[in-house]
Amino acid sequence: MTITLIIGALAVIFDTTIMSVAIDGLAGRLHASLNDAQWVTTAYLLALSATMPAVGWAQSVLGGKRLWIAALAMFFLGSLLCAAAWNIQSLIAFRVVQGVGGGIMMVLMTTLIMQAAKGRDIGRVMSLITVPTALGPVLGPVLGGAILHLADWRWIFLFNVPFCLVGGYLARRDLPADEPRPAPRPRLDAVGMLLLSPGIAAAVYGLTQLAGSDGPAAAKVTLPLAGGLVLLIGYVLWALRRGSGALLDIRLLRHRSLASSSALVFLSGATLYGTMLLLPLYWQQVRGESALDAALLLIPQGVGTLLSRTLAGRYMDRFGPRPVAIAALAASLAATVPFGFITASTSDITLMAVLFVRGLGLGAAMIAIMGAAFVGMRRDEIPAASSISRVTQQVGGSVGVAVLVMILQRASAGARTPAALATGFADAFWWSAAFTAAAVPLCLLLPGRPSPQPVGA
Repeated sequence: MTITLIIGALAVIFDTTIMSVAIDGLAGRLHASLNDAQWVTTAYLLALSATMPAVGWAQSVLGGKRLWIAALAMFFLGSLLCAAAWNIQSLIAFRVVQGVGGGIMMVLMTTLIMQAAKGRDIGRVMSLITVPTALGPVLGPVLGGAILHLADWRWIFLFNVPFCLVGGYLARRDLPADEPRPAPRPRLDAVGMLLLSPGIAAAVYGLTQLAGSDGPAAAKVTLPLAGGLVLLIGYVLWALRRGSGALLDIRLLRHRSLASSSALVFLSGATLYGTMLLLPLYWQQVRGESALDAALLLIPQGVGTLLSRTLAGRYMDRFGPRPVAIAALAASLAATVPFGFITASTSDITLMAVLFVRGLGLGAAMIAIMGAAFVGMRRDEIPAASSISRVTQQVGGSVGVAVLVMILQRASAGARTPAALATGFADAFWWSAAFTAAAVPLCLLLPGRPSPQPVGA
């Protein structure tokens, strides 16, 4: 079952990471401004984030197998529509279709695998769940650079088709029948949906505008952020009143494991996604590398992430998430600090070696941190825990990207030489190191080695 879900999820992960190096090329080929082209990513991100909270309810109504196949079909349809787009506006609209399918899949994959594991060997299970996340940064940017260099831009989206077709066939054949909950079926929390999903989308949108605005006080930043915050506060009050009938039961955060994991996932998402944006920009803007060459230079970090998975999962099951997360984040911090001293002439070999160590640390940290969210969770609590964890990671990534790009823009404003640009990147990397440093002491709140307790049906 796990392999079946991973194959389908690879389409979502590759699509996201390929797009990270493709925006500039898409802008040129579709005769659009870079600001307009950025909406290809922003619209996808908003749809992804807004969909995630409702996955638990949808699973209870349709069943896991049916929902997975439906979401994969929606992502497949979105990919075909994106490949057929005739201008930037149609591409942006079709990316929303992709985002809805992708948001469901990323939450549901974790939910189905964790429910099948029944609370056992969480570390080993997380090492499998994170396979797509680890492969994406290794292969996605390289594939994106190669596609833009050798083929038409439409192949960025057609590349997803084989994964969707094979993943759909395997899902119909291999996924166990997970029938919808018998009547009376849970009713959709419409009020919660109208508060939470737009609240998340508005907050994420405000964060995406932070980097390109004239400052954090600009109306296009403050208005959506304030509106999103009001809606999210409204949802918290509503959910506390509604209890288990809420769209997303936030009372689960009373579990220290989920609460501490969510805080750490937020900070780790900020440093992971923010730095994933900075690194290729550094090599392209400061060193003059092509998109493909920049992607190739990032491979050591992805290789480190892949290599640390199995060992991190094994040690988490043996010693618990706390010691693994502390050691892994300390290694990530030690490997991020050197980027604070980066210059226009820093050796690529040195940077690639440091990135390898950083990948080892981040890969192990994400397994321990995300796995901790499910320690002690009952089967019926796993869908909500999965949604909370994924939404927190998504928002944390948006915060990291917005803050680091804003720091970079301000630090490098007026820079006319590679050396001056490099100084701006160094300042931004120090902030990335600060996110990681803030996460290390929070690891003390994670659970130690849990007693084996089968998850209730």
